[in-house]
Amino acid sequence: MAASTHPVDFADPTPRAGALDVRWIHGSPSAKHNTDPDIQVHEYDEHTVVLRQNKAVHYEAPFLFLLFGNARAVLIDTGATASAEFFPLREVVDRLVDGWLARHPRDGYELLVLHTHAHGDHVAGDGQFAGRPGTRVVGADLPTAWGYFGFDQDPAAVARVDLGGRVLECLATPGHHEAAVTYYDPWTGFLLTGDTVYPGRLYVQDWPAFVRTIDRLIEFAGQRPVTHVLGCHIEMTREPGVDYPIRTTYQPEEPPLEMTVAHLREIRAALAEAGAEPRRVVGERFIVWP
Repeated sequence: MAASTHPVDFADPTPRAGALDVRWIHGSPSAKHNTDPDIQVHEYDEHTVVLRQNKAVHYEAPFLFLLFGNARAVLIDTGATASAEFFPLREVVDRLVDGWLARHPRDGYELLVLHTHAHGDHVAGDGQFAGRPGTRVVGADLPTAWGYFGFDQDPAAVARVDLGGRVLECLATPGHHEAAVTYYDPWTGFLLTGDTVYPGRLYVQDWPAFVRTIDRLIEFAGQRPVTHVLGCHIEMTREPGVDYPIRTTYQPEEPPLEMTVAHLREIRAALAEAGAEPRRVVGERFIVWP
């Protein structure tokens, strides 16, 4: 593709369709002999990249998201491993940014690092970006993250992060973690839900807050064209209601990462079935796990 200095028009109200027909790296019977890349890179479209960490490096194998705008890119989460030797996140992100800038040359391009929440498997790689020029890493802890988005003043606000024409909408979505944030990207229609919603065990720290969050996500998604609900892990098998054991490093029968707004409603029905007293509820694509 020829290089262009013209701004990308991200204003189209209809989400762009990209490709998620990908076989994610999912570990191997022997972690010692694993030949997967440390980080799998999947370009959903020219301006949107989904990354997955190798399960042989860390069993959590989280997904990360790199979104490009005209003025800056945002990396959402930094994975489960601090060491650049075993998890070369900075190297991969730099290569992807350089590639994007080769196609869309501009000066002063920035990188913003945000998070879905503060658990260790989502923030471990933050240190790799220390000292990187033109980079801001926003801490994932409650005072820092919610202060950045303004949720400390108004937890019900919809914050906006402008990447340069590509404007993300951000919601405070506690329940799994007190400082959890969900991101909506109008360009792709992605609803990026972190560990709040994904095909796996939905660990609930605060039951009433989690119920309110699912209600809010359903209401929010009902007012926007959501193409995919994307969390940060896959823990289920393709057999309905059956998950892989915790710390599994080989998951050959994974279902797709992407979920739908209908799954949000299924989770809400599971919460209603449980009632006010937290208890484990099994769905086809998730397990609510107090």
